[in-house]
Amino acid sequence: MSRIFVLHENDAWIEPLRAAFEDLALPYDEWFLDEGLVPFDGPPPAGVFYNRMSASSHTRGHRYGPELAHGLLNWLEAHERRVVNTQRALYLEVSKLAQYAALQRVGLRIPRTVAAVGRDKVIQAARGFGPGPWILKPNRGGKGLGVQLFHSLEAIADYLDGPGAGEEAPIDGLWLVQDYIRAPQPFITRCEFVGGKFLYAVRVDTSDGFELCPADVCELESRKAGEAFCPSDSQAPNKFTVLPDFVDPVLESYARFLSQNGIEIAGIEFIRDAEGRIFTYDVNTNTNYNAQAEAEAGVALTGMQAVARFLGEELAKTNGAATMIAAA
Repeated sequence: MSRIFVLHENDAWIEPLRAAFEDLALPYDEWFLDEGLVPFDGPPPAGVFYNRMSASSHTRGHRYGPELAHGLLNWLEAHERRVVNTQRALYLEVSKLAQYAALQRVGLRIPRTVAAVGRDKVIQAARGFGPGPWILKPNRGGKGLGVQLFHSLEAIADYLDGPGAGEEAPIDGLWLVQDYIRAPQPFITRCEFVGGKFLYAVRVDTSDGFELCPADVCELESRKAGEAFCPSDSQAPNKFTVLPDFVDPVLESYARFLSQNGIEIAGIEFIRDAEGRIFTYDVNTNTNYNAQAEAEAGVALTGMQAVARFLGEELAKTNGAATMIAAA
């Protein structure tokens, strides 16, 4: 009997999905991709393969997880296995520049962006934007890692010359310099899609910084003193508010973007400026969900339940097709 296979490299992020699989009695297995083999000399097992490889894998000691996942996805797709979030999705996951190009192709507005390699080139790029402020972020980061707001060129230079830039330097060497989008209120909106269909939106408070992973486990991780990220204090207000009735024309463009790029499960983040214009700035193809926010909103179907149900439906289709082939 075929199964659901989850390709990932972070046990903590998978725990809610495991529970959802078990509630639905779905057969599943996990391929933990910190290291491994790609057996091109034989066929993959039968089943549905869900790619949850993360751009931030290197921060957990899994430097080559995305490269291994890419090899496995090539193998799976060569054998026409059902893959949810294809190798194209992985390519976009690990490169914001690739995301921006794909977003622009469907007519979506992104923040003004210049990519730079090297300290002096980063400063040159920022200078070309004008007086600032500026956002500096890695091309491949994840969880908002390394995203910084600067108000002066001197502050950028000090950061790049200090230990912080070394610790949070982009793994591919590419820094992105962006215009800072001034929002009337300090929040962004994240739109969750499952099976290519809109599930709900989330309002995320950015007043304490840009590390905005919604996974509950992120609220428990410790950070260096003075850095803003998901609050570790269990009494702190939740940064995430589910908006189940969110409606906006941008959702149609997001669905088209996902369809064109082999992405079926994702969270897409945007910010509105003072004029109400939407700037889309991040796509998360290994999206997580915040259980507290879902409970407070009373959603009928949580994010991970929706993912498990969708994968179960795809598995049933795959098994049905296999039965028809066998009968023929």
